[in-house]
Amino acid sequence: ASLRSLPADIGVTAGRLEVRSGGACVAVALPPGVSLAPSSCRGLRRLPGDGLHLRLRLRAAPGGAELVYNLRESLKPQKNYIFYCQSCGDVIVKERKFLRVLPLPSENWSALVEEWCCHPNPFARSTLHPQRDDCFLGDTFFLLNSGIESHKSKENSRVICKRCKTMLGETISSDTIKYYVTEVIIQPSEGSFSTIPRSQFIQSMVAQCLVELSSAKSTFRFTIKGDDGKIYILIWLLNSDTLLVESLGSSSSHSVFTLFGDIFMPNSGRVGTWNAVKVLYQPCIKSRNKELADAWENDFGVHPLKLPSETCLELLLILGLSTTSLPPSLRCMNSFQV
Repeated sequence: ASLRSLPADIGVTAGRLEVRSGGACVAVALPPGVSLAPSSCRGLRRLPGDGLHLRLRLRAAPGGAELVYNLRESLKPQKNYIFYCQSCGDVIVKERKFLRVLPLPSENWSALVEEWCCHPNPFARSTLHPQRDDCFLGDTFFLLNSGIESHKSKENSRVICKRCKTMLGETISSDTIKYYVTEVIIQPSEGSFSTIPRSQFIQSMVAQCLVELSSAKSTFRFTIKGDDGKIYILIWLLNSDTLLVESLGSSSSHSVFTLFGDIFMPNSGRVGTWNAVKVLYQPCIKSRNKELADAWENDFGVHPLKLPSETCLELLLILGLSTTSLPPSLRCMNSFQV
């Protein structure tokens, strides 16, 4: 809330916060189902350039909007699927039914086998490549057998959408294609394709990766790498149970995402709640934070996530715009951006 003149009267009720100053009144109404605990109000202060700050506890806050798309939950064996380019909606893979949908081990699984085996690694010459009716799920990608698909090509070549030329993945052998989860939407063949705004989709998929890995492996630091092998972002997951509330009069998020053609938050209305993850991050483009990036890359407690280089830049822009939507005093924590 902005304070243009003092003194000011602050009023807090279960469903409303009011600031009266100089005859004017600024009111913040909460969405249905969300209420405040007035007795929990503390830390009331005015910061130059920020306005009014105070801390309040939410009561009976509902679960916010679910993540817009969950690959692991939506992809099941014995069902027909169609694969679409997320950017333009072009069909990438026509009717496909899988007998097996299996998670892949972490990228360093082979090194771990060598540490635990008292004899030569029995898997040293074997590769985890899917058969015709398999789909293997990695952290940020899934593997398909190219089968009769028309874009079978040489190893380590980029797989490009024929319509919009977006990079969708890469070939990792003569019959195996890696698709990145940020570039492809998989939907049941009996359903119709529904578009998801680009920035919203990237946020959803990256947030899922961070939450799933932090839960499964107690890993909270991540390097975001491009397909060129470069580190673009360092991310430190702070918490995954944040509930964001956008109320009338809070419009900072609605003017910043014109580059993506969609608003910053999932809700299209001006009042809503949604789940979010709170992260600290450091950009690493143009050799920024190189020493820290090198240290993280050599740290076993840091998990690498690989995405197309173009998507890494999109994610960096999303993070930057998210930071600028915060009050100036809340945009940094130590040397990291929030």
